[in-house]
Amino acid sequence: MKRAVSEAVLMGRWAPGAVLPGEVELAAQFGVAVGTVRRALAALVAEGMLARRPRLGTVVTGRSPEHSLRFFFRYFRLHGADGSLQTSRAVPLALEEEAAGADVARRLEVPVGAPLIRIRRLRVVGEVPVMLDEYRIPATRVPGFPRDAATLPELLYLRLLEDWGIRLTAVREELRADLATEEECRLLRLPGPVALLVIDAVCFDQAGQPALLATQRAQTAAHRYVNEVR
Repeated sequence: MKRAVSEAVLMGRWAPGAVLPGEVELAAQFGVAVGTVRRALAALVAEGMLARRPRLGTVVTGRSPEHSLRFFFRYFRLHGADGSLQTSRAVPLALEEEAAGADVARRLEVPVGAPLIRIRRLRVVGEVPVMLDEYRIPATRVPGFPRDAATLPELLYLRLLEDWGIRLTAVREELRADLATEEECRLLRLPGPVALLVIDAVCFDQAGQPALLATQRAQTAAHRYVNEVR
């Protein structure tokens, strides 16, 4: 129940400031007991995702657990220039298999030439494209991985946990700037080769092994990268 509510908030079903339905209504919606709802809401209030407001009810705070390491991989890390939490959707671009080059093999601790799953997606806020996502996962760790990019879920990291038992528990990020390529200008609707924020990350599983490489290339004219770990 707790995960269902938190995912509904993170996916934008209830936006910051929204008042949740009452406990009885939520219990009916999710098919659980009222006591289960009450415990789930209490836990999310303690974590900061929800707040109790007198005469109003249970409210989505906007300062939710996506800022903690536990939820680090479950949210979109670009916020509005005013600090507002942004809801995005991922548009699939490509899903293919490739061989690991020397640098990628070193970072993922796999042999050079090892098969990798490579995923490319475009992040869109409203109708505005703001970020390109690229992921590389060792193919041997995800047997039976989908071959159609259109079938990938929004919450890719949750899928890794549920289907392959890969729980991403730590991340090492490097930030840099780079000029947008011609393709990136087209996908992000940029007027020319402007600077992009580049986030290179190695994501580690519960055993401390590199499980995934992620690279995000984002325009920051109207957005800011926010990473607050508590």
